Amino acid sequence: MTIANLAPAYTDPSHLADAVKSHGFGVLSPSGLATFLNFPLSALDDLKMDWDDLPPDNFLKDGGRYRRRRHSSFIVNGGDIKQVAHRAHYQPMEYNALHGGMLRMFEPVKPGFVSQPVISKLLLAIAEVCTAVKGEHPWHVELHQFRIDTSNGIGRPTPEGAHRDGTDFVAILFAGRENIRGGESRIFEFNGRHGQRFTLSEKWTLLLLDDQRVIHESTPIQPMGEGGHRDTLVLTFRAGGFLEPGNLTV
Repeated sequence: MTIANLAPAYTDPSHLADAVKSHGFGVLSPSGLATFLNFPLSALDDLKMDWDDLPPDNFLKDGGRYRRRRHSSFIVNGGDIKQVAHRAHYQPMEYNALHGGMLRMFEPVKPGFVSQPVISKLLLAIAEVCTAVKGEHPWHVELHQFRIDTSNGIGRPTPEGAHRDGTDFVAILFAGRENIRGGESRIFEFNGRHGQRFTLSEKWTLLLLDDQRVIHESTPIQPMGEGGHRDTLVLTFRAGGFLEPGNLTV
């Protein structure tokens, strides 16, 4: 039986901030992302092979071996981007019941990946939208490079379930999928009844969420052939400093 995937409703890139203000999220098509960045998507294509060299996530409490990742942190202040010293990723239990309270030190994102002009474009462009929605701040950004694979069966993009990240905004750049089914994105109002679901299937689609207004999750993926996987680049933007033990102000 063929299961149809629901496509997202795309936002005009010039109205992304308005969509986030009105609905708590917006989705840019690949062509919309190119316009948003004023940069060719081929620059992202040149980075795609880096997803083939992600180390395992050794902190999964469910005992899974389905997630690979790298992590680095930045501060974006106006037009300035500063990469900070490599640090552990932290989320409190209030936001991540499965992995909260842990200082998780992942391998850093490769310098060659971070130094590409398209990554700077991405950080600055998203920061501008964050500023348009919630005012001017130095944005503390955590960049996560993920691969969820199905080499051992089911892969779980969000093993913690529907959640918020404890930040102000979450950007999910969809980098592609191969030989899988599932992986539906689901977004729910944090203080409401309404929700939406759709499947990201076009490489270099960008989903931007207001983390204080919506809860999000992605459903498990199942293999449909050898080498099944789903790749994303997730960037979180937080105005009140990086999430650290004892720092929960948003």
